Amino acid sequence: MPIDREKALGASLGDSQGSYEPDDVILYHLGIGAGFAATDAGELEYTYEKDLKVLPSFAVVAGGSMSSRARKQERGGGNLLAIEGIDFNPAMLLHGEQDVELHQPLPTAASFTTSGRIADVFDKGKAALLIMEQAATSEAGDPLFTTRSSLFLRGEGGFGGPPGPPAGNEPPERDPDGILESRTLPQQALLYRLCGDKNPLHADPEFAKMGGFDAPIIHGLCSYGIACKAIVDGVLGGDTGAVARYQARFRGVAFPGETYLTSYWREGQRIVFETRSQERDAVIISNAAIEVRT
Repeated sequence: MPIDREKALGASLGDSQGSYEPDDVILYHLGIGAGFAATDAGELEYTYEKDLKVLPSFAVVAGGSMSSRARKQERGGGNLLAIEGIDFNPAMLLHGEQDVELHQPLPTAASFTTSGRIADVFDKGKAALLIMEQAATSEAGDPLFTTRSSLFLRGEGGFGGPPGPPAGNEPPERDPDGILESRTLPQQALLYRLCGDKNPLHADPEFAKMGGFDAPIIHGLCSYGIACKAIVDGVLGGDTGAVARYQARFRGVAFPGETYLTSYWREGQRIVFETRSQERDAVIISNAAIEVRT
């Protein structure tokens, strides 16, 4: 049956409990390449509990409740298929974009409740675009962060819904204000999978070949974090609390050991950027922007 936007819109994905501790934060930071210069004072703020700070992109793995749900949908449809008005082949689902809104700087430890819903459904012609939103609230009742995962349901377009807004965060037509370099380790994907995504595509060479890749690839959300760290360190002076929102599109894949080049443009309170593989000159992250807290 085709997608029924009116039935799916606003449908609840349920509530869940989540929590994390400093060790979870440190593991995430190591998974996205922090600590390359192990004794650098700035890197120690990501990898050592003394003066620990939290990258805003950590929200996608915090407590296992944010990105884990999106990953379950991506691998097998999960509870999306139980929602009235949504019918699709799980093998045709792709995680296309990620958006994190920080209602306050992330603490180094927290317990919270997440509430999920279908925020919107768009008709892209050849695919349906599903916006899955998860909002996290602290034990004290304060909003912590909201994540929005854009999921492409290939082959499910043409149901007559609105096309949605055009792609945003396009770089201006001028030279970038700077280019930031981030090196990854040959074992980068093996480290990041300890944050919760055990998809064999990121570890097993034979499985990767079945997926059409010559070798295991880096997780898209790992690249999302690598690009975030590059901007926080290279543009915001390491101030993780300055980030109010972070949006990005997963444009292409990356391989462990590659060097990321992040070109950025300052546009008022926004930093627009794009991340490429230096070795292949291929775009990894596009249509990306970080909004700076005022």
